Amino acid sequence: MPLRIGLAIGLVSLLVAAGCGSSSSSSSSSNTSSNASSAAKGTVAVDLGTTKAGKVLVGPSGRSLYLFEGDKSASSKCSGECAKDWPPLTTSGKPTAGTGVTASRLGITKRANGTEQVTYNGHPLYYFGGDKKSGTIAGQGLDAFGAEWYVVGSSGSKVEKGEAKSGSKDSSSSSKSSSGSGSSSGGSSSGGSSGGSSY
Repeated sequence: MPLRIGLAIGLVSLLVAAGCGSSSSSSSSSNTSSNASSAAKGTVAVDLGTTKAGKVLVGPSGRSLYLFEGDKSASSKCSGECAKDWPPLTTSGKPTAGTGVTASRLGITKRANGTEQVTYNGHPLYYFGGDKKSGTIAGQGLDAFGAEWYVVGSSGSKVEKGEAKSGSKDSSSSSKSSSGSGSSSGGSSSGGSSGGSSY
């Protein structure tokens, strides 16, 4: 009798050990596929959206994308406070083009902090913190951080229609010199989360 119990316990121990082994390898493979899918999620799509300025580039959240006239090349000149008000559209892989967007115009530039920012036709792309939902272009034509900001058309050029009133330009300019992000410049960086909240 004790021999049978000993054999039964030994057999159960072997089965449990075998089960644990296969469970850990399957959990390991599921972790690998999970990592691969999260890497794929890091890539962003650039589409066209409708605004009062017409069809413009939008990020994955549907919010409008801007170019900064202070960027004289594909390298971004917007960092620190500027990047808080104008969060860059970042990616961790090759960006994809939606309908109406030319894939060959999409590119990537390395930011000073090592993150990768999406470019279109050589322009680094940014959200505006004051745009809380898709279709709005509250940052259009604002003069902030040393130059003006414009939404971008499918051609890759700035769109000048729908500019903010001159009063808004002045308040945005003055807000950049304040210690915190003013409400007129939309200090919230919540929009940068889809496509890159790191600056």
